[in-house]
Amino acid sequence: MPLEINLAGKRALVTGVSSGIGAAIARTLAQAGCDIVGCGSRPADDAGARTFVEAVKSHGRKAHYFSVNLATEAGPAKFVEFAAQKLGGLDIVISNAGRNIFKGAKDCTEADWAECMNLDLASHWRIARAARPHLEKSSHGVVIIIGSNHAWGTIPGCFPYNVAKAGLLGLVQSLAIEWGPRIRSVGIAPGFIDTAGNDTWFNSFPDPAAERARTEKLHPVGRLGSVGEIGALCAFLASEHGGFISGTTLLVDGGRSALMQDS
Repeated sequence: MPLEINLAGKRALVTGVSSGIGAAIARTLAQAGCDIVGCGSRPADDAGARTFVEAVKSHGRKAHYFSVNLATEAGPAKFVEFAAQKLGGLDIVISNAGRNIFKGAKDCTEADWAECMNLDLASHWRIARAARPHLEKSSHGVVIIIGSNHAWGTIPGCFPYNVAKAGLLGLVQSLAIEWGPRIRSVGIAPGFIDTAGNDTWFNSFPDPAAERARTEKLHPVGRLGSVGEIGALCAFLASEHGGFISGTTLLVDGGRSALMQDS
């Protein structure tokens, strides 16, 4: 019997849907049958926001977009209440939004630290906290938090981002043990995922193609990850097939962490 991911009629909240991983998660959940409310920092008339709505509706599902700054204390709760009102409740929360705030530890300012901790760590807790009463009313409530492989191993100049991502490991654990069994909590820690923003990174090198090839060779699978793979994993974890997975963060890095690097 083929494995089918059936999320028909489920009500999902997804943050950071206007591009990259968040947009792919929303598309995949819609394909599986979810109605979705998404958010981003861009206005509702932005191309990315419109694309999100159109993609979800193309699968016959309901879609709503909310423009919000999740780095503020009040923003996450406002978004959750908007989503719950539009969908009549929530079954799935996927907290994906974040930003690469990379500094050296000695160069990081108080403003850098506060911005990173508010968006890359605290916003995930605030989203989950606001959603908890709605998820407790669901028969299978689940919170999925998108972190990073930087929680396990990082490189110079990625502070305080790696500190925030390490904090998400503890957040996932605490939510699982304190809110279970009504609500599951699972983390996903992507490695190098091929997004549109990667072109900017690779183009910063004298030979972009050579740098991409070098980066791909660092992965035992011989390539970068795709946003669709993260979306598919979210759908699996949100479904009944992922029902025994809680309190852990899954590292999705193409095997890079398994290989000792000499350079």
